[in-house]
Amino acid sequence: MRTLRIGDLAPGFRLSGVDGKDYGLEDFKDKKVVIVMFSCNHCPTVKAYEDRFNELQTDYEEKGVVLISINANDDKKYPEDSFENMKIRAREKGFNFFYLRDESQSVAKAYGAQRTPEIFVFDEKRTLRYHGRIDDNVYDSSQVGQHHLRDALDALLKAEKVSLEDTEPVGCTIKWK
Repeated sequence: MRTLRIGDLAPGFRLSGVDGKDYGLEDFKDKKVVIVMFSCNHCPTVKAYEDRFNELQTDYEEKGVVLISINANDDKKYPEDSFENMKIRAREKGFNFFYLRDESQSVAKAYGAQRTPEIFVFDEKRTLRYHGRIDDNVYDSSQVGQHHLRDALDALLKAEKVSLEDTEPVGCTIKWK
């Protein structure tokens, strides 16, 4: 399985969201930038970032950016990652972004995702412009020195080249079936 490379087009998908609706990339055609993030409920790294995910969506929503979080983990071995538990987690944490279930794991495989969280940022043409981590400090947001994801979003919104296009994702591995 190969991870998408900078310049690759976003693979399509249609997945169920915790809000009871199904979503695909075509539902976000009006967005300037789409962030596809592979995530889950149980990973401590993801949990450490959840508030930052909400902040990010709040800060960038009016600028035409959407965050789509996808959970592809095996929920038989990791019951905390079940669709029902995703709904509970989204409600408890007040997720303001889309949280989708990739039960078959086909979307995670199409993107070549390996970690949670792992970020893929696509421009208006749905071309990959940034891949990797959110920032350089998982557990203390006040100590972040490099805002990789925000820097990429800011560059894309100004129609500039992303200066650092690929960083190593940090987090738990995706739990394959």
